[in-house]
Amino acid sequence: MSNKLKTYSYIIIYFLCLFNGFSQNQKRPLTEVLSLIEAKHKVSFSYADKDVKKILIDISTEKSLDHILNEISLKTNLQFNKIDQQFYTIVKYDKTEDTSVQQLEEVTITNYLTSGISKSNTGSINIKPKQFGILPGLIEADVLQTIQALPGVLSVDETVSNINVRGGTHDQNLFLYDGIKMYQSGHFFGLISAFNPQLTHKISVIKNGSSAKYGDGTSSIVDMQLSNKISSDSNIGMGLNLISADGYAKIPLGKNTEIQIAARRSVTDVLDTPTYNNYFDRVFQDTDLTNTEDAAVSKDEHFYFYDTAVKFLYDLTEKDKIRFNFLNIYNALDYNEEATINTTNETSNSQLKQHNMATGITYSRQWNKRLNTFAQIYYSNYDLDATNFDVLNNQRLIQENEVVDGGLKLHVNYNLSPSININGGFQFTEVGISNLEDVNNPVFKSYIKRVIRTYSGFVEAQFQSKNKNTSVRLGVRDNYFKKFNLHLVEPRLHINHRFLNYFRAELSAEYKSQSTTQIIDLQKDFLGIEKRRWVLANNTTIPVVKSKQASFGLSYNKNKLLVTAEAFIKHVDGITTRSQGFQNQYQFVNAIGNYEIKGVDLLVNKQFQKFGAWLSYSYSKNNYTFEDLNEGASFPNNFDITHVIDFAGTFTLDDLKLALGLNWHSGRPFTTPNYEDSNNSTIIYNSPNNSRLDDYLRADFSATYQFNLGTNRAILGASIWNILNKKNTINTYYTINDGEILKIENESLGITPNVSFKIRF
Repeated sequence: MSNKLKTYSYIIIYFLCLFNGFSQNQKRPLTEVLSLIEAKHKVSFSYADKDVKKILIDISTEKSLDHILNEISLKTNLQFNKIDQQFYTIVKYDKTEDTSVQQLEEVTITNYLTSGISKSNTGSINIKPKQFGILPGLIEADVLQTIQALPGVLSVDETVSNINVRGGTHDQNLFLYDGIKMYQSGHFFGLISAFNPQLTHKISVIKNGSSAKYGDGTSSIVDMQLSNKISSDSNIGMGLNLISADGYAKIPLGKNTEIQIAARRSVTDVLDTPTYNNYFDRVFQDTDLTNTEDAAVSKDEHFYFYDTAVKFLYDLTEKDKIRFNFLNIYNALDYNEEATINTTNETSNSQLKQHNMATGITYSRQWNKRLNTFAQIYYSNYDLDATNFDVLNNQRLIQENEVVDGGLKLHVNYNLSPSININGGFQFTEVGISNLEDVNNPVFKSYIKRVIRTYSGFVEAQFQSKNKNTSVRLGVRDNYFKKFNLHLVEPRLHINHRFLNYFRAELSAEYKSQSTTQIIDLQKDFLGIEKRRWVLANNTTIPVVKSKQASFGLSYNKNKLLVTAEAFIKHVDGITTRSQGFQNQYQFVNAIGNYEIKGVDLLVNKQFQKFGAWLSYSYSKNNYTFEDLNEGASFPNNFDITHVIDFAGTFTLDDLKLALGLNWHSGRPFTTPNYEDSNNSTIIYNSPNNSRLDDYLRADFSATYQFNLGTNRAILGASIWNILNKKNTINTYYTINDGEILKIENESLGITPNVSFKIRF
């Protein structure tokens, strides 16, 4: 071979090698790289598409798994969290998100039920609406409908305004919106969550072992947090379904500022849809709107709701951040009554308005890598106002229930070491609650207002072992109710330990208290639609409610199979009969007592590549004890549901998601009359809650499909609630009329379709 030919050969080989080197190290989509890693190393990654879809990376997949993941983390803004030997979650590292004790909080279980629902090592169950997959009967991440899919959480009357967590009443749940306590949770008087999921970044649900920074919520905490990150791009979307229309926008106003806006309004006063008609029949049954003593009375209703939310983000510096929040929730119902009385046409207008406005401003500062502080001033106002005209008796009744809640929070967080975190703080709240009743015939007026100031301090430590197998959080909170000169010390504990690679053990315990409760004076108050009113403790006839509970759980998580079991016991003191909604011999009795519930929650969840299924079962016994009632003997709680079974399956094929589920639970207790002892004017009852309703059964279906609409992303959804149209009785009580005992039964929501269309720009 000539020297010239050799030279050409070397040049060709050199460029081939160079080209081969370029081809091996050229940038590829990260999603493609992750798929290669999954196939080669037999692992699975869970992540939000928007966090990785635009990332290109040059990396070799021929090295060890740990080396590859570390290299990706260094080259991108992503973190890999190892759940077990097979599962990893990928999250976008965001130094602008709130720091606190949350720095040691890590996800231990992904896809707890479906994508977007996870469980952390602090015991909280976290829901991220933007990553939400699908649940039966839901076409979007309705916050308060979604949490009812969790073991130990249900609503005995299918509403989001009566959520029972491990046997508690709805007012024993603490609902926080970016740290502000909310007193209204539902639209359509309970069938739809009042919290628009479009701006919500994360929802934490805590049933036990909560952080000492939380006051109130003797049954549970639902902590809704909006995004604190200033985005670089605008994010806008709109949607429409058979109940409401909504829109949202996240718009950067500059490098250091952003505004987030969301609004939703019902279309029920414009469109008469099957969904609205079914909701109307369900909500307004057995109320003044549908109960007519005289057939000559005609009624014409008008109903609508809306909510608006605004958040303004401003970064003063890299270390100093200011956030402003505003939320407005509104429900309005009015109806005209018309009747002919003594040949004269008489008309009247009755109305019910429910309103919760909340606003707050926060300031946080990152002093250094270890120390940060947080301060918040907030104000929350709730108002329930009803005007009820009785056209036949020429009577007008005005009722109003108003809550004014304002407060201050000061928190300090210090990272003592990579494994130990200390945080503490001071909180001040002033809550004033007023109740008004005004009758014109006969003339009667009553106005009662109470105010309670509470001073609270807390300190808490969290430890995490270096191998991240063990996490311990221990805290204590002291509440001082100045009006009663009452100190309540509340210890909190949560321990999470991983062993044998795939097993975890959890121990949770806490003491809690709250000074606000909801009571029912008369079942027909506020037109019988929203009959509960907020009241403050007076430390005599209405005590401060105190709870103590403990739970222990085990979980197994391997090969996309999750099995969990948790046993619990909860004891709540200071409840009143009027807070429990009795409709028997205790309806008009004022007594103070307690309830105790013991039970176990089980969950089995298996995820395949495209299909997932889970089965949950809860068993519990929930009993009242009132010393002055039933000769001091215990009897079943009004919310005692002994057995609960939920079964659901999901199927995902590219952009199509399907879900089918079955909900069953045993009947709730009620009290039957003693017909032999009753007389023409009085019902004599048997022993309290001596009987039970028939079992409850409901099947739901939902489907969503994502597709491109031009350069935008659209989602089409459809759902059917109660596809079998099962007639479930959710409440039974008795009345007497002309000496005859009448049995009244309230039915659940029948078969109810809904469709939605959403588009994101």
